[in-house]
Parts: sequence; structure tokens; C-alpha cells
Amino acid sequence: MMIKRIKPGKRFCEAVVVNGIVTTAGVTGDGADAVAQTRDILATIDGLLAEAGTSKAKLISANIWLRDIAHFSQMNEVWDQWVDPNNLPVRATVEARLAAPELLVEIQVTALV
Repeated sequence: MMIKRIKPGKRFCEAVVVNGIVTTAGVTGDGADAVAQTRDILATIDGLLAEAGTSKAKLISANIWLRDIAHFSQMNEVWDQWVDPNNLPVRATVEARLAAPELLVEIQVTALV
């Protein structure tokens, strides 16, 4: 079994491909609000999926963490424009403390390659 590690860092890889499935790490983004951060995150995810040889059309699942559940509609505004409506993944969205106070959104996805 071959494992492809995408953008390994000091503590973790940004994505791992194994057995025809790619899983990203939790991705955070830059921006002053949840809309900007979600746009940045999804652009990063697009790049990771492309590097793995796949796209959002092959998403299986998504996990989304919000610093404040009040940002749910702002995040969804961007998510709904980005996600492939013909290939929706399963998804969970929860409120959680994130690693730094400026982080409002974190998203992790899994997709077929």
C-alpha cells in the first residue's frame, strides 16, 4: 500500500492520499470575517485536492468547526457557492474553540481520488 503525503510539515501533512482516498488536515484561512476565511480555506482545499489528483466533485465528507455558531450563515454563504450541488458530501458543523483567537473557521474534507 502506497501513501502519498502532501505538503508535510513539522507536525502533520496538509493532506494524505491512501487507497484512493485523500483526507486533508483541518484547513484555516486568512481574513477579517468568516466569509473571507471560508473563501481562503476553500481555495486552499481546491489546491490540495488538485495536488492529490481529484476535485470537490468527489467529496465524501466535510467537517467544519466554527469559533462561534453565529458564523454559520456566513460560512454557508460561501460554502453553498463552492460545493458541487450534484455531488454533495456528508457534513458536520460544530462550534469549537480554535487554535488561535483570530481563527473563525476550520474545514477538513475527505474525497475519492
